[in-house]
Amino acid sequence: MSPAAPRLSVVVPVFNERDNVAPLVREILAALRGRVAFEIVYVDDCSRDDTLAALRELKREVPELRVLHHVRQSGQSTAIRTGVKAARGEWIATLDGDGQNDPADIPRLLAERERAAPEVKLFAGWRVQRRDSGSKRWASKWANAIRARMLRDDTPDTGCGIKLFEREAFLDLPYFDHMHRFLPALMQRAGWKTVSVPVNHRPRGAGVSKYNNLQRALVGIRDLRGVAWLIARSRLTPVREID
Repeated sequence: MSPAAPRLSVVVPVFNERDNVAPLVREILAALRGRVAFEIVYVDDCSRDDTLAALRELKREVPELRVLHHVRQSGQSTAIRTGVKAARGEWIATLDGDGQNDPADIPRLLAERERAAPEVKLFAGWRVQRRDSGSKRWASKWANAIRARMLRDDTPDTGCGIKLFEREAFLDLPYFDHMHRFLPALMQRAGWKTVSVPVNHRPRGAGVSKYNNLQRALVGIRDLRGVAWLIARSRLTPVREID
């Protein structure tokens, strides 16, 4: 990898995903090598399986790969923020570590960014054809409908793991657990625009989901109220520097 700072950092949070690590890294390399200067930042959220060992092995052969490790489990939002803070690229692409997001969609998001206005700071993946169980799709549809009604973020799918956003804009957002589920609303609260981009969605390659529908619902209701409060209390003030 060039010693110069990469233009793009791909951040992947993982917890107990040992069998998905190597296939996903290979797909990221296939999608981005020769297209853009990039790095891959994996954040292991204190996995209990061999995920960290698999990442260490991959580091020997993949110069673009960096590995960060939480010494205690802290959750997906914290893992994403850890990766973004450590990233060297000005723009961040995120992927879920279970392989359901397709790295081949990252160039599509980059192309959308090139066509977009400068005030667009987030390009959110939109899983038009979900590859989940019927109950999970129903729960997601219900949650998206409630979120859209409360937050009015004009985003059909905030739960999609593949996103592209400006690093500086992300780090300026308020941080809280589960914030990654509300990035469009938080970006809009900060005065930026967001765009939803249709992307591919795949069945999980290996392992099991770390959440169930009840857990998502209970946490989501509390977080929705908190984000709605943040939006209601926000103030955007134009600033100009005096010569």
